[in-house]
Amino acid sequence: MLKLAGQFQRLIAICIRHPGGKTDLALLGIVIALTLGSVYASVRLIEWTGAFYSAIEKIDGPAILAQIGVFAIIVGLNSARHLIAEYLRKILEIRWRQKLTEKAIALWTTDKAYWHMANATDGRVDNPDQRIAEDCRLFVRGALNEALDLISRVVGLFSFVALLWTLADFPLSLTLLGIDIEVPHYMVWAAFLYVAISSVVTHLLGKPLKSLFAQQQHREADFRYAMARWRSSFDEVALAGGEAAEVRQFKQRFGALAQNWRRLIRREFVLGSFTYPFTHSVLRIPLFVALPGYIAGHVAFGGLMQLSTAFSQVVTTLSWFIFSYRDLADLVATGTRLDDFMENARRRAQTRSAIAHADRADGLRLTGLRLSTPDDRHLLDLAELSVRPGECVWLKGASGIGKSTLMKAIAGYWPHGQGEVSRTREGWMFVPQSSYLPLGTLEEAVAYPSRVEEIGAGAIRMLLAEVGLGHRLSDGGEPVSEAGLSGGERQRLAIARLLGQAPRWAMLDEATSALDAAAETQLLQRVRECLPDTTLIIIAHRPPQALGAFRTIDLDLARDQAVAA
Repeated sequence: MLKLAGQFQRLIAICIRHPGGKTDLALLGIVIALTLGSVYASVRLIEWTGAFYSAIEKIDGPAILAQIGVFAIIVGLNSARHLIAEYLRKILEIRWRQKLTEKAIALWTTDKAYWHMANATDGRVDNPDQRIAEDCRLFVRGALNEALDLISRVVGLFSFVALLWTLADFPLSLTLLGIDIEVPHYMVWAAFLYVAISSVVTHLLGKPLKSLFAQQQHREADFRYAMARWRSSFDEVALAGGEAAEVRQFKQRFGALAQNWRRLIRREFVLGSFTYPFTHSVLRIPLFVALPGYIAGHVAFGGLMQLSTAFSQVVTTLSWFIFSYRDLADLVATGTRLDDFMENARRRAQTRSAIAHADRADGLRLTGLRLSTPDDRHLLDLAELSVRPGECVWLKGASGIGKSTLMKAIAGYWPHGQGEVSRTREGWMFVPQSSYLPLGTLEEAVAYPSRVEEIGAGAIRMLLAEVGLGHRLSDGGEPVSEAGLSGGERQRLAIARLLGQAPRWAMLDEATSALDAAAETQLLQRVRECLPDTTLIIIAHRPPQALGAFRTIDLDLARDQAVAA
């Protein structure tokens, strides 16, 4: 319970500790006040019940009509209160969800935590997009709904118990084993005893729901992820004729989803076998409990109905745990998943590499660099490597030797290995073999990660023409997708992005591998012409043409020398 309380405290603190948090607390106060208005309305309805049925018992026409008018006023005002409270609660819900979502995204993206989480060997986080998009929404909505409901019930409980205590001022007299027993205010004690026993039974029957809800959220997300992943690879699947394999994958994931769903609904059935009868009898049992007082002549018919209503309010207020058990189990599962995700992101953001990184006035220097895989398999050793400003360097080596890993180590986020990387901090750009294509237009894709305005729409259109994507200019204002560009076109777009950013240092990893030799030469020639002073580090299987003089570094030879040593 302490762990659960700590999780909720951390998540709620994110919602209220931010600029504008005082406004949110004031809004929450108004919502609570309006919600508590339902308690007053309920008390007034209890009083109205006694007056209305007393008028019916006396067959007093004017009094009956007057009470019907009072009823209309109570319902009208209570409806207005409810609608305003709901409107403000939803405003607060989206504000809190925004803050929680922003915090989750910040933790996920800070210090490349997303990369470390995706490549962790000690427990990879599943479906982080669902944690942010779905769990933030579910947690805020569930927490607000249950908290407001609990507050109104706690406050209402005092009012309803006080009212029931006053109305049920007669004792219950009975004889047990020859002993005369008199229980004063017996209806009050009966309400608490009835709900206490029912709450214990509810918890025993519903305890497994939390883990089942957590599993269901996980498997629903897995199924959606498989569908979304296929959507971005239609060409590859179509060419491979992989439809049957994809269907098997979908069926497998949906089968796991359905299997857990069956366990979940069986447990809900077991819980519902108690809670459903409880819910639908809780409004009638008070009448049965109050009958002894009516039969004994302690209350009239109107008093009986009023007493029954007051008892119902006490029981239903005390039964918050029973009525909300399923929703609470779902909320706890959501809160635990979300808090675990955020704590994992914090921990991954603090991941410290054994590879030391140092600032350098200018240039790049690698010293005693040893790269390995996450499972500590050796990849590459470089005793020393230096690159001077303005130089062009070709790094060659066999596939799998660790060339791409070397680029990640120089970029500063590959943690597996040892040694030192020292380089200037500013003016770098890294171009992988398959560059990221963000959501948006073709112009926005070229400008990424900058904005179109920073480079200029006209300049971007010129860049597209420079790299051979002039035929795509008509698509400049339309959203572009991976399916809309070939592998070669995506690499041309990445070169346009390089020309637009004009970095002082650029490292290209097989950035033109999808192009033929003539197209590659033409593109690299444009790179050198447009970026004459940029230091270029080229990772490729074939020597870069049209870049002028370049220095070759054979990584295979470097590894062999390290092994020989």
